[in-house]
Amino acid sequence: MLTYKTGVKMDSKNIVIAVLMGLAAGWLASWIVGGYGIVQYLISGILGSFVGSFVLNKAGINLGIHNEIGRDIATATIGAVIVMIIARILH
Repeated sequence: MLTYKTGVKMDSKNIVIAVLMGLAAGWLASWIVGGYGIVQYLISGILGSFVGSFVLNKAGINLGIHNEIGRDIATATIGAVIVMIIARILH
């Protein structure tokens, strides 16, 4: 189990949930931007969760989704789209 300075504990269940949400977000982003492959879904989804949270927070955007899982997946999907677009520009 990982414990961060903030007191948040990451056990194996939380890690599996984060990976599954990353896969879902990456898969949804691939429908929007295009792409394929489980590794690409996973990487873009997990990076997208960080990027989406950062961008939406800095822009002061509230998605208005009350379901926590739905909001997290939507945020990660937005971030994954951003990550995939940047990756295509840099490639």
